[in-house]
Amino acid sequence: MTLNILFMSITVKKRLRSLTEHNHDTLVNQHFEETKLKQESVRMF
Repeated sequence: MTLNILFMSITVKKRLRSLTEHNHDTLVNQHFEETKLKQESVRMF
């Protein structure tokens, strides 16, 4: 029971992120996708 409560509290805290963290993650994912597309286009030639 205690372990379950501990797990739930860690899960809830992990989901709460600030707006700047969310924006940063979105930007990083965008750059990652762009790089991936560039690499695929270079392989085609």
